[in-house]
Amino acid sequence: MSKRILSMALVLTLAGSLLAACGSGSDNKNEKASDGGANAPSNTVVEDTSKQYGDTGGLKLPLVDKPTKITWMVVSETPLNDKLVAKEIEKRTGITVDFQNYSSATFQDKLRLIVASGKLPDIFHGLKPAELKKIGQQKAVVAINDYVDMLPNFKKLYVDENPWVANSFGDENNKLYSWPIHNMNRDVNHGMMYRKDIFDKNNIPEWTNTEEFYQALKKLKEIYPDSYPMASKTKENIFSDLAYGWGIGGLSYPAYYAEKDKTWKFAGTQPEYKEMLDFLKKLYNEGLLDQEFLTDTSESWTSKMTTGKSFVTWDWIGRLDLFYNQVSAQNPEYNLRYGNPVGPTGNIRTLPRIDADFGITVANNANKEAALKLLDYLTSPSGSELITLGVEGVNFNFDDKGKPVYPELKDLATVEIKALEEHYGMWVEGMYLNPDHRSVYYNYTEKEQEAQDKIVSAKKFEPLDPVLNLTEDEIATVAELQTSIMKSQNEFNAKYILNKSYGDKEWNDWLVTAEKMGAAQYADVYNQAQKRYDANQK
Repeated sequence: MSKRILSMALVLTLAGSLLAACGSGSDNKNEKASDGGANAPSNTVVEDTSKQYGDTGGLKLPLVDKPTKITWMVVSETPLNDKLVAKEIEKRTGITVDFQNYSSATFQDKLRLIVASGKLPDIFHGLKPAELKKIGQQKAVVAINDYVDMLPNFKKLYVDENPWVANSFGDENNKLYSWPIHNMNRDVNHGMMYRKDIFDKNNIPEWTNTEEFYQALKKLKEIYPDSYPMASKTKENIFSDLAYGWGIGGLSYPAYYAEKDKTWKFAGTQPEYKEMLDFLKKLYNEGLLDQEFLTDTSESWTSKMTTGKSFVTWDWIGRLDLFYNQVSAQNPEYNLRYGNPVGPTGNIRTLPRIDADFGITVANNANKEAALKLLDYLTSPSGSELITLGVEGVNFNFDDKGKPVYPELKDLATVEIKALEEHYGMWVEGMYLNPDHRSVYYNYTEKEQEAQDKIVSAKKFEPLDPVLNLTEDEIATVAELQTSIMKSQNEFNAKYILNKSYGDKEWNDWLVTAEKMGAAQYADVYNQAQKRYDANQK
């Protein structure tokens, strides 16, 4: 069975199972079983407590007029129902959440079984966008934008300020079945890094463009002839990682959107791609790039970067301090710093501000309005603070620098979000919707802050490509073509760089091969989706 057929079969099987379960009346049973009273008549007068809890974005607390219980399936190793967050949600909103937690190793299998059974939790996540749209069109989960009038925080972020969201993440009728996550990413998470202690020792300035980068590596090779100044651990991913510097990178790589002519293209057949390969080939031929850069493991790369065999690399910013911590006892002068981008654009990737791929969704049952309002509250500044900071004066306080301090966790060397999940039920996957950037997750070390400042102040970001809404057939076509073309492209890349005899003739041969394998068809899928996107924007 081809991957395309397999992918479609999976979606249809899920939807078919769900429909069968709904048709048997299980949904009605679920409604009765899970109806905690959200829709039941009530004559209770409920006091508005919104002002006690900060900025709710216009939502009135409590969210329900009588005690209501909902179920929420999340990824966590920790039982959450007796944690601070669960208790605080109940206190503030009137909603008791029965958190059904499963480990990351078992979550997807359990989710598949639950979806097939039709007995959906009131809130869950983890289905792929195409799967979610399919079951959404079968009325198993709600179209969130149908309820926008009762969701002021959703409306503000995804209707008023970012009206493109439904066009990008909704179905063909712009029905949105996934609650997006807002403003999660840091500005800078990856990039070039260099041994500043070695550069300074040898009076080599940090590069500001690609030629200076090349000259710096040459100088290092002269001084340390047994070294390979640039190392890499990402194997064939080095091409997509560096592609932003040549203007051909993107979140949909190997497809990317060329802003100049507003067209989607296949990166691996563009002149800029050849220029990038030629640059890496030059570094390789002159011994400036590690001869094992396509096979190095994390362990062998670490050894080279920490023992003076290599001085420049591309990686995650956490490595700036991790490497120092590993070697500081033997080499206190070790000083890995974030470097300027390499490539003619001088830019790195832009990380998206809005992400709907988590597939956070609400079952279409009697508790749907309570569940939607709860998600809306957790998206508000007040709810965001609860989920990602905690309760000020209860489990944390701000220090004189405005950083959260957790007295109960004072014995931990570093308070990371995993500790907050284990102790308080915060930062649980599937629950955070609009993280508060005062949280410890955004505590940068001095080196990490330098990386943020360097790129942000100079605005060295490639434009973010449009987020297109591919159909099921288009997704299957892209998956099928990508598997074969990328395998062939990676093989060509290796031969082109490692084989000194490879040049223009072999590049032209590759262009013919790529065309036969469907490179143009691959790009055309995105261009057709772009036409629909543009038409919907009008």
